[in-house]
Amino acid sequence: MQEDNFFQKGKRQQLVRLLAQEGISDKRVLEVMAELPRHFFVNTTYADHAYDNKPLPIDKNQTISQPYTVAFQTQLLSVEQGDKILEIGTGSGYQAAVLLKLGAKVYSIERHKVLFDNTKQLFDKLGLKVHLFYGDGFKGQPLFAPFDKILITAAAPTVPDELLKQLKVGGVLVVPIDNGKSQTMTSFKKINDTNFEVKKHGQFSFVPMLKGKE
Repeated sequence: MQEDNFFQKGKRQQLVRLLAQEGISDKRVLEVMAELPRHFFVNTTYADHAYDNKPLPIDKNQTISQPYTVAFQTQLLSVEQGDKILEIGTGSGYQAAVLLKLGAKVYSIERHKVLFDNTKQLFDKLGLKVHLFYGDGFKGQPLFAPFDKILITAAAPTVPDELLKQLKVGGVLVVPIDNGKSQTMTSFKKINDTNFEVKKHGQFSFVPMLKGKE
């Protein structure tokens, strides 16, 4: 396990100040990101860049999202203590760890077995109690539904109906909707089983959401 020294803690504080300047206003999100060592979730090759405000490569041609994107999506969820949150796309595990530190009960699905195995091992070492699943994110986790919040961390052409069904009434789903060259961050608040309040929150760039598992 890597150490977390004063230099890295200082770099996190600098990053959080930058995120605040960029418009992240949820103090709890900023506090968690100031405390959580992002370099634990980054390939050691890129450890020196762990606190740069940019995405970094991980296995299977995936990325650990830019810190601003993590903070932005998390802020849109308005996480409350005890929220049951489904995350589609575990990846490095950093986003799931942020949600957990905010007091959520996190259920996270990863379709790449290598990423699933690596992140499960990391969470065990860090003592992070995230419910991890190796599977198809398009199917969600119906056995544990309904969820208070659902977060999709990959570009989806549309929101899978199965995930909307697993969102509780009054709950919020956040997803980057693919429109070709970039994605529009979009939130869906469930009014009832057939109606949603939809809001758009700007352009981002994500890897695509894919069906199945490998």
